[in-house]
Amino acid sequence: MIPIVRAALPPHVSSRMAVLTAGIRDADAGERAGTARELWQRSSTRTQVTVPVRAVLAGMAPGAERCMYCGDNQGTDIDHHEPLARNPLRTFDWLNHLLACSHCNSHHKRDRFPVDERGRPLLIDPSAEDPFEHLMLSLSVGEYRPLTDKGERSIEVFGLNRPVLARGRLQAYSVVVMCLRHWPQAAAGKGAYRPEALVRIIREQPCADVCQAMLRQVNLPGAAIVLADVADVVGVLRDERLRGELLR
Repeated sequence: MIPIVRAALPPHVSSRMAVLTAGIRDADAGERAGTARELWQRSSTRTQVTVPVRAVLAGMAPGAERCMYCGDNQGTDIDHHEPLARNPLRTFDWLNHLLACSHCNSHHKRDRFPVDERGRPLLIDPSAEDPFEHLMLSLSVGEYRPLTDKGERSIEVFGLNRPVLARGRLQAYSVVVMCLRHWPQAAAGKGAYRPEALVRIIREQPCADVCQAMLRQVNLPGAAIVLADVADVVGVLRDERLRGELLR
């Protein structure tokens, strides 16, 4: 999971969403969830809201339209981060929409939305906060370690350490390291790759969190130990030109 920069919606989509939210607000409190679900499933809503919303989310997503939670599978669903059943008034709230794969959305998260004793959410919203404040990716095994209670609950609810994801991250690690080893020659105008090609390979592959974790961890105390198995790319990870391309 990596930070996501939220883009703006086209004004006509935002206006339509405001009208739909007003319709939910006008319903009796006990009927709002049902009203919200009916409005969300209308064919007109698909044309006027869900299709354009998904298009904007796809542009925000990591890699080639990857899930904003696992980063591995293609994002196919518009997920209500705070579930419709819990808060119907956020059904058409743009700040509550994320792009998720069906596995994360339907098999893991579903309508789960844990909160702490003060009612504060315990699930990371990557469009509103930095996931790396709550999670540490162990590059050697491809699994997350929680840094906070929110990190721990997010790992559990999103299934971030399921074995297939760990394997995918290890594969992504190998690909990133390969690209980094080609970078010095590419940056000098030599070798088999152009710099932009290497950047594109890294940015568009699954598991963007691997590269982002490497770029973060290389500047932390103990980086020499964490990256000991790929010590030859430590200097490359600190290259300002490359960091500027991969961290934007």
